[in-house]
Amino acid sequence: MLERMRIFSGNSSRILAGDICKKLGVSLAKASVSTFSDGETSVEIDENVRGMDVFIVQSTSTPVNKNLMELLIMIDALKRASADRITAVMPYYGYARQDRKAAPRAPITAKLVADLLTTAGTNRVIAVDLHAGQIQGFFNIPVDNLYATPILLEYVKRNYSGGNLTIVSPDTGGVVRARAFAKRLGAMLAIVDKRREAPNESQVMNVIGDVKDKKAIILDDMIDTAGTVVQAAEAIKNEGAKEVSVCCTHAVLSGPAIERLSTPAIKEVIVTDTIPLHEKAQSCKKIKVLSMAGILSESIKRIYYNESISSLFI
Repeated sequence: MLERMRIFSGNSSRILAGDICKKLGVSLAKASVSTFSDGETSVEIDENVRGMDVFIVQSTSTPVNKNLMELLIMIDALKRASADRITAVMPYYGYARQDRKAAPRAPITAKLVADLLTTAGTNRVIAVDLHAGQIQGFFNIPVDNLYATPILLEYVKRNYSGGNLTIVSPDTGGVVRARAFAKRLGAMLAIVDKRREAPNESQVMNVIGDVKDKKAIILDDMIDTAGTVVQAAEAIKNEGAKEVSVCCTHAVLSGPAIERLSTPAIKEVIVTDTIPLHEKAQSCKKIKVLSMAGILSESIKRIYYNESISSLFI
């Protein structure tokens, strides 16, 4: 049924790729990805891909540069092996936060990554919750930006039912996302106003909206060092919220993130498996991981059969 499909994985997304393969009823294609003693990445494709529809599952998460090079080299290897179509499935698109010139003489690295992927031979890209939607326009090939919203919504509906719920945007940039989420839940909306003094540092100023005696869920696309969400949670608690949870797609969780999330102000941290949790994060009992394998496998199947995937963009 899917005899012309091959699904490969880089080192960063083997578990997710395996789950996708199980959903589709196919085996993970064989490839050897290793590193020479000087740090160079070596890739060998261990099966025939001539004329095949190939999907490479690889999040460009930590270590970002290594995982990005793995993906690019795999794409080049598959192109030279005469694959018919190559789709890069990037659950997490590294460098997405560098999507514009924020200062004079600054690079637009998200565009550079798009150029690298296209030049390497990518025919299509599947991503999940791009940090900035305009990144789709950096490509001259089709880009499908899927959303984790259905997965997150299902979990919140199942575990936070009973009303008295407020969805909180941790900054003004996430208001549209939080408003749409709140509307689907029939919940109230609140916004945390903050001032960012330096990269990865923020200072919460005040909470706009009613959170007193409410169950509050802070919604964001990613958690990096967790400084923003922890300060937001503490501000919401100080405004009288009954409990505060955090919900996001990408669990970057770098630096002091796990220590910060251990604050009693946060009850639960809901994330997806677009980025595999490192050992320290796996030991954190507050973190609940939801699988994106269902949505990604469905999008891969529809692309393979040249069917519409517009119903997945919700």
